[in-house]
Amino acid sequence: MTKKISSINKMQSFKIRNIQIQNRTVLAPLAGFTFLPFRILAKKGGCGLVYSEMVSANGLKHNSKKTEEMLQTVSFEKPLAVQIFGSNPSIMAEAASFIENKGIDIIDINFGCSVKKVVKNGAGAALMKDLHKAESILKEVRKAINIPLTIKIRTGWNIGGNESFELAKIAEDCGVDAIAIHPRAAVQGFRGNADWSIIKKIKEMISITVIGNGDILTAYDALKMINFTGCDAVMVGRVAISDPYIFAKINSVLEGKEPDNIEIISQFEVINDYIDNCYEFFGEKRTTFLLKGKVGFFVRGFPFSSQFRESITKINSISQAKEIIKKYELQLLETIQTVD
Repeated sequence: MTKKISSINKMQSFKIRNIQIQNRTVLAPLAGFTFLPFRILAKKGGCGLVYSEMVSANGLKHNSKKTEEMLQTVSFEKPLAVQIFGSNPSIMAEAASFIENKGIDIIDINFGCSVKKVVKNGAGAALMKDLHKAESILKEVRKAINIPLTIKIRTGWNIGGNESFELAKIAEDCGVDAIAIHPRAAVQGFRGNADWSIIKKIKEMISITVIGNGDILTAYDALKMINFTGCDAVMVGRVAISDPYIFAKINSVLEGKEPDNIEIISQFEVINDYIDNCYEFFGEKRTTFLLKGKVGFFVRGFPFSSQFRESITKINSISQAKEIIKKYELQLLETIQTVD
């Protein structure tokens, strides 16, 4: 029998303008991770809405092949939000229009990235220091596209929150359809605790969809965030890299059920699924390169994981990677049986 836990309200889905999202979970845009093969994993793991990694508006302007490849999508992952970054209003609008014509469902603008190479060009979190330019970008992009427009922000450049309150009102007035809030300042990076009270205040200030982000490490954290802030959905980032099933767990908790534990064998099915997806879209050479740096995240916290990660960095082919992965799986299963 399924054990009941404290539930929330009856709403188990949300909308971004005219797009109905089947549940209240969102995959955060993560540079270097949320490309197509991983987004497919997240969808299989129960995610309602997936975001692409950041796409450079300037890259699209200059016909960068690598940038355009980031727009790859399949029907299974729909709806898809593509996040763009830049600082020139007209170039941002042009990029958004180009992406809309590719059949993407939602455009998102990044106001939160604090990486030096982004902010030094006046993009990402740097725009929270220049709300006049931020407003110009929002107005130009909104005029250029018909599909829903969302933004992802921090509390501001410095700790406090006033910039996020101002930008939230500007966004609503400019016709933005949803806002995702990571309540840390740009100067904090990922340090310190996310201030969920900022999400709560913004939700009370505006009428558009609000997505909460920050410090969701377990399914129960998602429940706590929604109960505390009243946000419409929760966005999960770094934890999803090692556990794409976090979304299914959150869905269970929001329905008042205990989340399922994912068995080791299921986690290795996820890894092999990821490898197959990467091979289908990227081919042997690029997949082999990707696996060296990505597969280790799926076994974070597992016994002998450091040795496994070291061995996987030395692979020369997908078949070699699968051999090492299978050997590691059997080692873990044997360890568990010995303990039992």
